[in-house]
Amino acid sequence: MERLLWEIPGVEYVYSTSSPGQSLVIVRFYVGQDEEKSVVRLNQKLAANFDLIPPGASRPLVKPRSIDDVPILALTLSSKRYGDFELRRIAAQLDDTIKQVPDVSAVTLIGGQRREIRIVLNEGKLAAYNLSPLQVAGALGLSNQRLPSGDFDTANKEYLLETGEFLRTADDVRNVVAGVANDKAIFVRDIAEVSDGGEEPSDYVRMAHAGSSEFLPAVTIAIAKRTGTNAVMVADNVLQRVEPLKGSVIPSDVQVDITRNYGETAADKSNELLLHMLIAVVSVSLLIALTLGFRESLIVFIAIPVTLSLTLAVFYLYGYTLNRITLFALIFSIGILVDDAIVVVENIVRHWRMPANRERPPHDVAVEAVDEVGNPTILATLTVVAAILPMAFVGGLMGPYMRPIPIGASAAIVFSLLVAFIVTPWAAVRILKSGHTAEHAEREDLMTRVYRVVMGKILHIPAVRWSFLGGVVILLLGSVSLFYFQFVK
Repeated sequence: MERLLWEIPGVEYVYSTSSPGQSLVIVRFYVGQDEEKSVVRLNQKLAANFDLIPPGASRPLVKPRSIDDVPILALTLSSKRYGDFELRRIAAQLDDTIKQVPDVSAVTLIGGQRREIRIVLNEGKLAAYNLSPLQVAGALGLSNQRLPSGDFDTANKEYLLETGEFLRTADDVRNVVAGVANDKAIFVRDIAEVSDGGEEPSDYVRMAHAGSSEFLPAVTIAIAKRTGTNAVMVADNVLQRVEPLKGSVIPSDVQVDITRNYGETAADKSNELLLHMLIAVVSVSLLIALTLGFRESLIVFIAIPVTLSLTLAVFYLYGYTLNRITLFALIFSIGILVDDAIVVVENIVRHWRMPANRERPPHDVAVEAVDEVGNPTILATLTVVAAILPMAFVGGLMGPYMRPIPIGASAAIVFSLLVAFIVTPWAAVRILKSGHTAEHAEREDLMTRVYRVVMGKILHIPAVRWSFLGGVVILLLGSVSLFYFQFVK
């Protein structure tokens, strides 16, 4: 089987585990392979070689597994009154309800005891009636079935006949005829003890609540979502469906705890990133307001949401969802996407401050200002894109995971260039033209004067002092880094 599986295109590795009576083979495909096509190829390869299966071995059972099979929500039922068997039956009723929630792909019950009717044969009685365990098993199999037995018509009606009945209770099993001895029917109750209860548990779930050292019997319901759906919405819909069942399907003395909620975790992290994005936008706008002015910062502030909305449109067209990676790409690009708008606004303001342009139409001055810085701005933008975009072609496991960052950042930078050449001049003319002859007169603001004083003193420092100061700074940075990584990190 391993040799056959290696022939399937897209297979990266094959793992196999063999033990007496069974074998498990795990086929791992390369990242980026289409899941449905890979499963179809796998089934076709196995089906074409069923004739190679030795006698006595069953046909292989194929079960695809992916990241979407990981549960996004886990509900744990625990109680001081009910045991593993009763909790499992309650969880089974919830299982049917949760499966009706849209976009739920799988519901798994973990722990508890399934219902089992156990038959313990008495060896002495079997020998006395000259019966074997195989005869008893055969009699139970024949009694536990319902078969069609024909049909008949009467009074313009057709009746379908079925014979037999499924065994539903322990009494049904006790009343099964296992054989005949001395012309007398031998029932299962005559040769065995029959009990209706929980099966032998194969795994356990125990719940310990805060402030208590007692471990209560529990059953966990794990819910997985469908591919491409919103984990937050699916988890909320499941919780809304379960809440009205408390007190009816779920007894009042059974406690339901949310032991895993990836939807809530994802929402919290996304909201935190959105808050940081807002902080970044406000910080950039305030910095521009301190250096260029309030109206100029307003123009740059307008360019940010326009660029981000266009970038989100690119994410939508690529099929990316709004998650932590795409939000990080937006935050990462905020500091870059305002560069072009700042350059354009600053040059427009500088041209308006020139005495020769005070009487000219504002839009003519704005066009000349944009044309003056157009070529270097385009070159700088394309240089940044050329440095970031190759990250989108990284392969392996990290390729699809990190791909939204270079795609989103590159799209944001390109859109920021278009916004700087289209939206920013328009906004500058609309916002600044009302008083540009007075407000943009030739003068130096506070930041310019501070800059001129500081840079004037720095330029007069001799080269020897620069070398000494540079060495001191490097020594201090190295000492701080060494202390951090040695004692803090």
